[in-house]
Amino acid sequence: MMVGKYQRYAEYKESGVEWVGNIPGVWEVKPLLGTVTTESIKNVDGNENNVLSLSYGNIIRRDVEKNFGLLPESFNTYQMVDPGNLILRLTDLQNDKRSLRVGRAIEKGIITSAYLKLVAKPHTIDDRFLYRLLHSYDTTKVFYGMGGGLRQSMKFEEMRRLPILVPPIDEQSQIANFLDHETAKIDTLIEKQQQLIALLKEKRQAVISHAVTKGLNPDAPMRDSGVEWLGEVPEHWEMAKVKFYCLVKGRIGFRGYTTDDLVEETEGAVVIGATEMNSTGEIQLDNPQYISWKKYYESPEIMLGDGMVLVVQRGSTVGKIAVVKAGFGKATINPSLIVLRDLNIDSDYLKYSLMATFTQSIVKMQTSSTAIPMISQEQVGNYTLLVPGNKEQIEIARYITTQNEIIDKAMATAQKSISLLQERRTSLISAAVTGKIDVRNWQPPTAHQNILDTP
Repeated sequence: MMVGKYQRYAEYKESGVEWVGNIPGVWEVKPLLGTVTTESIKNVDGNENNVLSLSYGNIIRRDVEKNFGLLPESFNTYQMVDPGNLILRLTDLQNDKRSLRVGRAIEKGIITSAYLKLVAKPHTIDDRFLYRLLHSYDTTKVFYGMGGGLRQSMKFEEMRRLPILVPPIDEQSQIANFLDHETAKIDTLIEKQQQLIALLKEKRQAVISHAVTKGLNPDAPMRDSGVEWLGEVPEHWEMAKVKFYCLVKGRIGFRGYTTDDLVEETEGAVVIGATEMNSTGEIQLDNPQYISWKKYYESPEIMLGDGMVLVVQRGSTVGKIAVVKAGFGKATINPSLIVLRDLNIDSDYLKYSLMATFTQSIVKMQTSSTAIPMISQEQVGNYTLLVPGNKEQIEIARYITTQNEIIDKAMATAQKSISLLQERRTSLISAAVTGKIDVRNWQPPTAHQNILDTP
């Protein structure tokens, strides 16, 4: 319960709502149908072309020109949306417990008719307050015990008696004003931390790219690489293709596997896919699959061992890289990966070389534009490497690893700050819309106070 610097109401009463508890004495509880109307006016003439989407609890414009996601042949079946309308996505209630399902429109447009549109009743409830209240219900997972059917969905008829907390109308507006101001401050702090993480990611990429193309010795003699985007490289380094330093192997088509070949952990070998490869080039076995020993031994060329390097060949993360370290027993790859084995190069140095900007740029250029993005084994084998002597490879790889650990620690600190800010945001909204704090006397700070309050 959040109180802190905020006061409580002088008098409370039982709300009768299990997930709310006590509410201020003058507040009422009404069914949803007593506070809203619902309508779905279709864009039948196709005049409205501002397509909106519900994304992470916000109603945003959708860029139909980029054809992101599945688009209908016509938007005439979409429903009209006005500023202040509330949009709820009430499908897959049991299977998807992470999405934010409630948004509030801030502009006129159209949105899929699969979503429920609510219109706040004037003089009964402030749409901004109702949005915050339903958002609080959303984050406390109130909706997930409701609904039915194959997709665990819910229509208005099934939620029309959802209990809604109704303070006096002027108090609703005061609460909404308070939350608009306070959440905006928190969102600004979150955005700054997100910008910091983005800068740290850029720095990590710059450290990798510089080290594997220029080396660690600023006084080393340089020569023109002959490649425009590489520029000068250390004079004593070799330039060669990946396939000259390893074997490039993938899962042969006829040796694929189906769900029938998947077994329990103790009955087979672990299968590594893109989801087991993290952004730092390591393998994490959070929830892996296991393949039968029969299928595992059918493909000895992709049995994994310490020091092998994995490359994502197909899917949304094409070009993602990881190195295999000892410790998780017998393992193989799924069809989305390629394994680089029998290395004649330091594995960590190869990993970082493939993660470098110049290689990843080539990956992007060569990735197919088909429904499933893909690069070929032959393309991976032909990627160019800059290769110093073995001792220098190890030194460079160790340097990058050390620098990355420092950067990753800073990123983890920033991400923790974001999590704490998000928790505070959620708690503040919940406390205000359920009457656990009294903000009736709150006033927006002056410009001078805002400056003093800035962390």
